[in-house]
Amino acid sequence: MLWFCIGIVGLILIQFVVLLFRVNFFWKTHQGKLSTEVPQVSILVAARNEEKDLPDLLRSFEQLDYPADRIQFLFADDQSTDRTAEILVDWCTKHANASFLNITSSQNALFNENGKANALALLGEKANGDYYFFTDADCEVNPVWIREGVGAFAENVGLVIGITRVKALSLMGGFQEIDWWLTLGFVKVATDLGIQTTGLGNNMVISKAAYEQSGGFKDLPFCLTEDLEISRAIQREGFSIAHQVSPGMLAFTKPEISFSKLLNQRKRWMSGVMTLPIYWKLILGLQFGYFVGIIALIAINPLVGMSLALIKILLQGIFLVGIANKAGVKINWLYLLVFDFYNFNTTVLTILYYFWPSKTKWKSRIYP
Repeated sequence: MLWFCIGIVGLILIQFVVLLFRVNFFWKTHQGKLSTEVPQVSILVAARNEEKDLPDLLRSFEQLDYPADRIQFLFADDQSTDRTAEILVDWCTKHANASFLNITSSQNALFNENGKANALALLGEKANGDYYFFTDADCEVNPVWIREGVGAFAENVGLVIGITRVKALSLMGGFQEIDWWLTLGFVKVATDLGIQTTGLGNNMVISKAAYEQSGGFKDLPFCLTEDLEISRAIQREGFSIAHQVSPGMLAFTKPEISFSKLLNQRKRWMSGVMTLPIYWKLILGLQFGYFVGIIALIAINPLVGMSLALIKILLQGIFLVGIANKAGVKINWLYLLVFDFYNFNTTVLTILYYFWPSKTKWKSRIYP
């Protein structure tokens, strides 16, 4: 039993050593064919009940360092019950390059039962850019977001993933920020290795060619993780994915404000995880297995268990600091030192909640 636990913990330590090696010696920065070129771009945003956060996104759009006549803003209000539509109509009225779509009951689930995927599919029909930029209504983007995103495309790249930081306004938000860095750190390393990963719904760019050839959002099967499905569709067509982790591609999002909303978010994400290839399930399962192993190890031999736990926290922390530094962000080490306590509880509750016979709640809608 002792050696079995040491083996599981040892695999996690080796994992982080490999991750650190990749970050420090095999990091890929995707730089720019865009110098004098200024291609037409479309920015697609689907919103539902976002009156609180929309103004921040719209202000960030007004700061974009890109010719206004080369940007097409496309917004869809997905049957909001607050002032979302009013805010969008007002903003679009003031900007000649912006259009607003009010999704009617007859358009609801026209292409997909997933409200967001359906809204993006409707917007995709109106897009005229050479590149389609996607973000969420509760986000803020960088002034050079468009230039950095377009510049990251190379031959055969169909989708570019950005990097998103959770704006930590509380202890819970701080832990969510670390969680996002960890997840996107795994995605970055896997993408650089050419391993199938995912899109990032609140910060990604798809070339027009890849979008049209893959069928876009309108041809996706029903899913609760539309960014994962669109990335699969694009990769099936022979395009590759690039992950640009840089200050220019950094966007900001809001944390979930309650644990119940966090669990609903994770339940939705788990529906995507369960469709991943077996090797991803094994890797993710190992992360949970670590907690089982380290708890058992501490119970059997406290000195060995605590020593290995501290080594893991140190390696994980160095990895996360390295990823964040690449995006021009500094992480609070106090969060890193105690993150595993949060991560263990969240992971256990997410697994339990996923298998609990209840519906998934997302954007005031109930999904099976």
